This record gives sequence, structure tokens and C-alpha cells, in this order.
Amino acid sequence: MSAYLLIILAVLSRIIPHPAWLNFTAVGGSLLYFGARRALPQAILPVALLAATDYYLTVHFYSYPFHVTGYLITWAWYAAVIILGRVLLATQVSALRVGAAVIIAPTSFFLATNFAAWVGSPLYPQTLAGLGMSYVAGLPFYRNDLVSTALVSALTFGLPALARRFAPHSQTAGV
Repeated sequence: MSAYLLIILAVLSRIIPHPAWLNFTAVGGSLLYFGARRALPQAILPVALLAATDYYLTVHFYSYPFHVTGYLITWAWYAAVIILGRVLLATQVSALRVGAAVIIAPTSFFLATNFAAWVGSPLYPQTLAGLGMSYVAGLPFYRNDLVSTALVSALTFGLPALARRFAPHSQTAGV
């Protein structure tokens, strides 16, 4: 149940107004946690909810026309991060595995979506310099995505581990 609630938090973190400089979303950490805690066939729900959020934000918040092709990479990334959480964190959670997932998830999003923006947008020249411009323009978003993914992952994976470590053992002798 907590994995589903975290996905709802991810959706809310995207649609609740917040200062532009904050740009915090719980998406990456929530998808990692979902993948670690739920079977892969259940992944359709978070991907669908986040895709619906993309539609809502594009059409109603930004007032842009919605083109499915503009979101295919993002939606594939949602599914890929759930799979990453499943592969890296479902059977064994460690600081190294969580740290690796925290780096891989936002970095893959940054690389894929900024490359797609360079390829599919007249905003950037189709040169190596234009590709560099696309990545430089995405750096502030990447930083915030990395921080928010790390924070959500630390809370979802780290707090339960700390609680288990410091909880008194409830074993009674001789039973």
C-alpha cells in the first residue's frame, strides 16, 4: 500500500504549485520504491497516473498542445525506473544499491530527455554545440531531480533500515 501512496505523493509533487527554483518532484524515488516493492505487472498504474499528470500539466497548466510522441521517452523512462528498482532493490537493499539507483535514475532521465529535446526541437542547432546547449540548459533540472530522488529514496529505504537497526529485539530467552 505504501508504494501506491508514494506514487500519489509523486503526482501531487508535480501538480501542487511550488516556486520554480524548487522544482522538487518525488517521481524518481517513488518509481524506484514502487519497483522494489511491487510486482512488475502492477507497474502500469504508476506509469498511467504519471502519463495522465503529463497530459494535465501540458494542456491545463502550461496551455500547450499535447502530442503523445513528445512523451514516449518520458513514459518509457517511468517504466524503466520501476524495472531498475525491481532489479537493484527488490531482493537486497544496501546503501550502495540505493546510491547507484539514485544516480542512475535522474542521470538517465537527463541524458535521454535532453537528447530528445535537441533532436526534436528547433530551439537547438543540430550540431555538437547545439547538443551541448541542450544539456547545459537541463543542468538545473538535473540537479534538483538528483536531490529530490536522493531525498525520497533516503526516506523510503533508509528510515525503515534505521528503524530495524535501532529497534529493540523482541526475542525472549528460552522460547
